[in-house]
Amino acid sequence: MKYKKVVIGLIFAVVLVITIIEVRYNFLNHKTYKPVINKNITTEEKTKNTKNVVQKQENKPSIAKQQDNKSKELEDKFQQSFLLFRQKKYVDSINLAEEIIKEDANFYEAYTIKGLALSYNGNFQEGMKNIDKALEINPNYGLARYSKALSYELYGYYDDALKWYNKDLEVENYVWTYYGMSSIYGRRGDIENTVKYLKIAINMEPNIKNLAKDEKDFNPVKQSKEFQDLLK
Repeated sequence: MKYKKVVIGLIFAVVLVITIIEVRYNFLNHKTYKPVINKNITTEEKTKNTKNVVQKQENKPSIAKQQDNKSKELEDKFQQSFLLFRQKKYVDSINLAEEIIKEDANFYEAYTIKGLALSYNGNFQEGMKNIDKALEINPNYGLARYSKALSYELYGYYDDALKWYNKDLEVENYVWTYYGMSSIYGRRGDIENTVKYLKIAINMEPNIKNLAKDEKDFNPVKQSKEFQDLLK
């Protein structure tokens, strides 16, 4: 009987020690930690906080939408300026491009079209300054590289024009770049290179064949068999 009581006493002591150790272990490892809940926050405050979060989320699309609208407005103006240039209304094209630049000094497309229009309107130096500004902002803008080549060609700087036409081909595969190179070689009477680049342009845009038939730049090579065969 005494033996049983001793055994029971030992078991009880062991259980008690284990319990104490477990409680201490749990406390040291923060297993008994519970987050503090502020029960004093009213329903009205919760609603107000929720509304503030929602309002912030609603404001984000609104700001983005305004920026998108502004970008679209400037892009539309740029397209109008480009159209005016193609209609040979160079002064109007320049003025509209300047409006764009006043609103966004980094709108490199506007500097490009302004520069090209200035060159065609007889102001080569200012035209180049604007094209170079576009390239300063975005060195890989294809239209700016092409416009620089075209401006050089327009004023008879053919070596510089070829250099920039080739630079344009580094960033884009533009049909009129090939045509421009072909026309320069045509003026020089270089049949091989005239046909080489004109052939690429025609393969990209077959209607160029009809344009080339009346192009004065090709007069020095028009009687060659290679050129005539290409336009058949």
